[in-house]
Amino acid sequence: MAFGIIFSSFFAALGQIGDRRFRRVLFLGVVLTFALLVAVFAGFLWFLQSTVGDEAVIPLIGPVTWLDDLLSWSSFFVMIVLSVFLMVPVASAITSMFLDEVAQAVEDRHYPHLPPAHNVGFFEAVKDTVNFLGIIIAANLLAVLLYVIFSPAALFIFWGMNGYLLGMEYFTLAAIRRVGRAEAKVLRKRYRVTIWAAGTLMAVPLSVPLVNLLIPILGAATFTHIYHRLTGRAVPSGGTSRNPVR
Repeated sequence: MAFGIIFSSFFAALGQIGDRRFRRVLFLGVVLTFALLVAVFAGFLWFLQSTVGDEAVIPLIGPVTWLDDLLSWSSFFVMIVLSVFLMVPVASAITSMFLDEVAQAVEDRHYPHLPPAHNVGFFEAVKDTVNFLGIIIAANLLAVLLYVIFSPAALFIFWGMNGYLLGMEYFTLAAIRRVGRAEAKVLRKRYRVTIWAAGTLMAVPLSVPLVNLLIPILGAATFTHIYHRLTGRAVPSGGTSRNPVR
């Protein structure tokens, strides 16, 4: 039942790509996601140079230098490869920038009977983003040891951990618009297994270069549907209300 809600929510989000308003948000989201990816990649190369030296060697990629590689054509391909890992913090950062607009587009089309959502202030949204982003970066740094110890399962650990963190972030921000921060945390705990599963299914395509540029915006739309369908507070257009699922 939970997976049915997750997949139906994703396909509902995917089906809205034909919506002009949604396409605009998706296009802006992809452009900004790519820009953030470039910024994170530049920061990553700078960090390598400052800690390892003028030239660092990345497995499967080879030697890289900060400024030379950043300004070369080859840097694009290096960045695309590294996006398998770098897209997780980018997806976290992009959420607060676009979730409200994406969620509103979804609700206008699929849940038109809903009252206006709560207005989340800019500084409050930035605070949430910084908090979630800090947790994700810290968790991934700590998980490096697990990746080394359990190297055959490293990718699954990566998906599971980041899926949990991203799922909690996306669901919380979608819920805050409707029920406030305190109730959002209660709902997050109540449906944590379903949220974790949905977040993991989101983390997997985040590991696919180029495809991952679309995932933050589609993820925001998907989690908007998931919130409404889990809580049973909304009746999707053309359908009937669903019973809450744990």
